[in-house]
Amino acid sequence: MWRAYEQLERANGSPRNELIALVSLIRKVSGVDEALTAYDKTVDRNFRHWVFKKQAGALKFTEEQMQWLRMIKEHIATSIHLDADDLDYTPFDAEGGKGKMFQLFGDRMHEIINELNEALAA
Repeated sequence: MWRAYEQLERANGSPRNELIALVSLIRKVSGVDEALTAYDKTVDRNFRHWVFKKQAGALKFTEEQMQWLRMIKEHIATSIHLDADDLDYTPFDAEGGKGKMFQLFGDRMHEIINELNEALAA
């Protein structure tokens, strides 16, 4: 299907896997996106907007927090959604898992996960 759309109109990027291609196609067909855009490109754009908006005020993420936020973004770009339990698996477990994210973000951990899930899929 992706290749057919590429032949008919311009497509922005190539999907990383079949799930991402399917999500991208559904977003195009349902009118969420005007052009066929690889979902990871949409997630990247939405992540940049989310970070800029968050840091426009008093909140400033540390480099270590940004590393975690980027890992979450990558997970959402390939898996559509992140649950707190996903932090027990690769690549998060190698960086300290749920405990490390809680150490970095404290009580806001779940709020940040929910916000990223919503904002990056928009």
